[in-house]
Amino acid sequence: MKSLKTLLYFSIFKYPLSAEEIYLFSAASDQSEIKNELEYLKKKGVISYDNSYYFLDGNLQSVSRRIEGNKMAKSVMQKAIKKGTLIAKFPYVKAVGISGALSKNYHDKDGDVDFFVITKSERLWVSRTLLMLYKKIFLFNSRKFFCINYFISESSLEISEKNIFTATELLTLIPVSGDFSSFYEQNQWVSNFLPNLEIGKSSIKNLKNKPLITKTIELILNTKIGNSLERIFLKMTLKKWNTKFKTLRKDDFDIAMKSTGGVSKHHPRNFQKKVIDRLNKRYNEFQLKYNIELEKEHA
Repeated sequence: MKSLKTLLYFSIFKYPLSAEEIYLFSAASDQSEIKNELEYLKKKGVISYDNSYYFLDGNLQSVSRRIEGNKMAKSVMQKAIKKGTLIAKFPYVKAVGISGALSKNYHDKDGDVDFFVITKSERLWVSRTLLMLYKKIFLFNSRKFFCINYFISESSLEISEKNIFTATELLTLIPVSGDFSSFYEQNQWVSNFLPNLEIGKSSIKNLKNKPLITKTIELILNTKIGNSLERIFLKMTLKKWNTKFKTLRKDDFDIAMKSTGGVSKHHPRNFQKKVIDRLNKRYNEFQLKYNIELEKEHA
């Protein structure tokens, strides 16, 4: 029941979907398959429909919540793009994309704007540290429009955690600046999860040249000094996180707070695992309630 799996996934975020969206975010072979499933599920009382959107649990409020969130996303998108363009000007940043809720056209008053950053190889931790210093000094550590919690380097473009959550995040990513072609080429596996979504988007803006100050910093750090700083910043950050998040189990820490030469993640709530665990729980609930068997997801 491919349409139900899609609706269950987005119900975790209280986000109803149109029939077209259900098809795009499913593994259905064609739209008629989704149409037939939706009619069946409506007749059985499993799903509800209002204002062009399908939803679960009779949660009619989620429709108005989505509509309002879509409006707010539209109002903040240009500001988010400007912030992404600013991030792209920093040393060793090769590409920047908008991720999280805003990449799915949703934002609310409590939401952050998440950015996914690709850096030059062997300079990820230098680049990340400079961006974090800017946030702490000039933005007073505000993450409202500057939440930079996921970095990968050009040498680590393939996402190692392959599941429905990471596939959805990757395919909804909004490239702001830089060349994402190699990133998409190395992550074709997402089509195994969501074959109806096109992989590969062009960036909204591309910098022709980095600012002079950025070029100067890169020139200074394209030396043994930069090599040393890269190792120091990685070691310092990992030590800090091991102390701060010592309650996280090692296997959870290794995913949520991954800190290697080519990857930096700062996801202390381990949202990926929570979503998949919650989704499998929802599968069980609906199987018991409606006798509809759904194949479990893997983290």
